[in-house]
Amino acid sequence: MPVEIESNEAMPEQQQQQDEVNEQQQMLHSDGENVEVKEHFIAPQVQNNPDGWGPCELPDQFKDIPYQPFSKGDRIGKISDWTGPAFQDKKFANKYASQFGSGSQYAYYHDEDESTFHLVDTTRVQKPPYQRGRFGRQNQRMRGRGGRGGAIGQMQALGKLKLRERDRKGQTKRWGRQQGLRNHKNQPPIKIRDASVTVRPDWVTIEEMDFPRLSKLTLPGVKDGEDIATFGALEWYDKSYDRVNVKNEKPLQRIDRIFHTVTTTDDPIIRKLSKTEGNVYATDAILATIMCCTRSNYSWDIVIEKIGNKLFFDKRDNTEFDLLTVNETSVEPPQDDGNSLNSPRNLALEATFINHNFSQQVLKSNEFKHKFQESNPFISEEEEGEVASVAYRYRKWDLNNGITLIARCEHDAVVLGPNNEPQFLTIKALNEWDSKLANGVEWRRKLDTQRGAVLANELRNNACKLAKWTVQAILAGSDILKFGYVSRASVRDSSKHVILDIQQYKPLEFANQINLNMDNAWGILRCIIDICMKQKDGKYLIMKDPNKPMIRLYDIPDNTFESEGEEEEDDDEEQVKDVFQS
Repeated sequence: MPVEIESNEAMPEQQQQQDEVNEQQQMLHSDGENVEVKEHFIAPQVQNNPDGWGPCELPDQFKDIPYQPFSKGDRIGKISDWTGPAFQDKKFANKYASQFGSGSQYAYYHDEDESTFHLVDTTRVQKPPYQRGRFGRQNQRMRGRGGRGGAIGQMQALGKLKLRERDRKGQTKRWGRQQGLRNHKNQPPIKIRDASVTVRPDWVTIEEMDFPRLSKLTLPGVKDGEDIATFGALEWYDKSYDRVNVKNEKPLQRIDRIFHTVTTTDDPIIRKLSKTEGNVYATDAILATIMCCTRSNYSWDIVIEKIGNKLFFDKRDNTEFDLLTVNETSVEPPQDDGNSLNSPRNLALEATFINHNFSQQVLKSNEFKHKFQESNPFISEEEEGEVASVAYRYRKWDLNNGITLIARCEHDAVVLGPNNEPQFLTIKALNEWDSKLANGVEWRRKLDTQRGAVLANELRNNACKLAKWTVQAILAGSDILKFGYVSRASVRDSSKHVILDIQQYKPLEFANQINLNMDNAWGILRCIIDICMKQKDGKYLIMKDPNKPMIRLYDIPDNTFESEGEEEEDDDEEQVKDVFQS
């Protein structure tokens, strides 16, 4: 007989389908047929939530309950925490924070205004440990009412109080001085330096070399350079300037002479030598910049051209490559604006101006010159008699594995040695602009008594510049490296200067004093040469990152920087040009 089936309107859909299957089985058995019926599995409906975890639609029984999104990885905090504002876990301050932000569904909002409610704290405020019993013992000792013992006790207590107060003031002053050195809040914020050249989108980065990695390189056994050719003429050094001191200072004179700063590929002598000698070509200034790159903070760039198996290291036209930096490695380098007297660029122009004038003032211009084999190759007819005293040495170094370096090096002057033999000089000038702003020592007070302290301070503030000068003197084979101490006549005037002192060193000995390792310097140069030799023919650029201790090697298009020399020079480039021609 057929089985009565109750209405399935209130039953869930899944249960209704299962009942229909059971009904069909019973009807088949009631007809007497022996039919095998298979069980049917009806899969439950699963809602897919592509936006997160949880149901897509709220069931009817949960529609009136607020829902706060949560994550299964969230920690469950305390039910009630009255000490939360007072005792916070600084190490894990957000350990109970939800991944979906602070929950607002279950937040409690009181309808009444509680702004007029104040909690009166009547508990006794305890003093910190360092204030407890500070004057207790002294007060107890001073409670005597006359008598010999009471008077003595009062005098002793007062004496101890004065001693402690004096010690406390002394400690406060010492602490204040230390805090003044350590307090970084009053220091001006460090500005983001600009790169020496704008990196274009079509440039490809080949290699990034950080300074810790470069400082570990070494190339020992590089012998002294071998002279190939010598050019120019040198004036003799005036030994009377060795007697200059703070009490017998001399004003710095302006000497109008022309200084040639010809790059590698514009040098006709290097072009001629490239056909027969060597396969890597550069100037001493370019080599010193690469060798001392790990001491530099400011950005600089060098262009490299690879033609066959030869490399040419060049500087860009109308660049500030030849300007001398001031306080580059100081803890607080100059950060004034461009119009300021003490801005980094104005200080660089001032330092370059001082070096050019000082190197020519200390010479005997009226006497005969020490001439080399050939005349200066960069003098034109209209410049005769106005060119600075300089001699060029084209030297060769064997860097092993088929690498032969050809470089143009310079001497500034000549002097007679102990055995009346000529000794060649490299003359440079250190300049003082403002000892208070530069965190340095005042030269007029310290040069006569503490000359070593002055030099040590310059080594801290100008480590890169001094290292480059030393490398240039070693590459050129100079016998003596002379440093002049030139200061402003007035702190607020950068146009007038005085010579306060002159020191001299042997280049190799001075390199040891400033921890300049020439094996590491040659290793850095050889590393860059090897990387460039592996590249295809073309143009490349090495740039010091302006804000990170690393250098980058870029592959740049062949026509890069070619149009710059044809364009009109802007005001900054004219200013640089005037300095080198003054």
